[in-house]
Amino acid sequence: MKKLASIITIAASIAATEVADAQSAQRAAQNPFSLVYEGAIIKNEKGKVNIHPVTYKLNGIDIAANVYTPANYDPAKKYPAVVVAHPNGGIKEQTAGLYAQRLAEDGYITIAADAAYQGASGGEPRHTDKPASRTEDIRGMADFISQYAGVDKNRLGALGICGGGGYTLKAAQSDKRLKAVATLSMFNSGEVRRNGFQNSQLNTIEERLKQASAARAQEAAGGKIMYSGVASVTDEEIEKTPAGLYREGFVYYYRTHAHPNSTFLYTTSSLLDLMTWDATDGIDLIDQPLLMMAGSKADTKYMTDEAFSKATNAKDKELFIIDGATHIETYWKPEYVSQAVNKLDGFFKQNLK
Repeated sequence: MKKLASIITIAASIAATEVADAQSAQRAAQNPFSLVYEGAIIKNEKGKVNIHPVTYKLNGIDIAANVYTPANYDPAKKYPAVVVAHPNGGIKEQTAGLYAQRLAEDGYITIAADAAYQGASGGEPRHTDKPASRTEDIRGMADFISQYAGVDKNRLGALGICGGGGYTLKAAQSDKRLKAVATLSMFNSGEVRRNGFQNSQLNTIEERLKQASAARAQEAAGGKIMYSGVASVTDEEIEKTPAGLYREGFVYYYRTHAHPNSTFLYTTSSLLDLMTWDATDGIDLIDQPLLMMAGSKADTKYMTDEAFSKATNAKDKELFIIDGATHIETYWKPEYVSQAVNKLDGFFKQNLK
């Protein structure tokens, strides 16, 4: 009987997951641009913010992106622009798109692109998540948007969210086209993959490096690609996850803002690069204006605090705390998003003159 009950429970969990996945796919399909955030554009209208799906090549890989133009956009005029880098596991149709759209409402031309190997962008193996590539994605967005009609390439800013924030800090160290740099709920992917979240896996670093090495060897021999992370999650698994980043992340990515292109998977071999990388290495090279934002209740705030203290040469740097917000709530909750966007608008207006 216990075995039968277990089989029934597993079957019910699988069915629930399939229903949730189908519902999320339906939500994405209902929007002509497959955007899943609240207030997303459903059609382009004259005199309003418009969205323009684009593709371009980056190191031989097809990159899928959305460009947002301000209301009454005139390509003959000159506008400041902002590149928006999405979170780990995220894509352009989720929070990166939300912030890109909201900044376009404030008069900026913005771009949100899927990282190479992820989302609708090309690249094999799928879900490769290497820091050098993610940093290059930001430079690629800068390349493309600098040539876009109406963009003043001398007024180019960057916003990185979650993992995209760590990669934006890295890009800004060397790419001085980025005149003003902002992060939201910054996630130092290298530190977490190496040390574990909140330094919880310090005693397994060498073991995990050996696993990544074995995965790389298997790939090189033409074997199966090994993956780490989570491909899907049941309601029961969500309930068992402790409150905080991962539980809220599961709900956001697999329920409320799910999209078929979004996944928490990454190739295990990517850990060879991730675990030997850190967003704060060389951060003293950032001499641009820097704004770092985090929720007061975010369990990831320690990463923003660490990076902010090390950015000793950043010009007019500011740490902005969104009172009451958790990490994931800064992705979607209207009152927190509005606070962040208002702060970003003031920051970019001041520094992209």
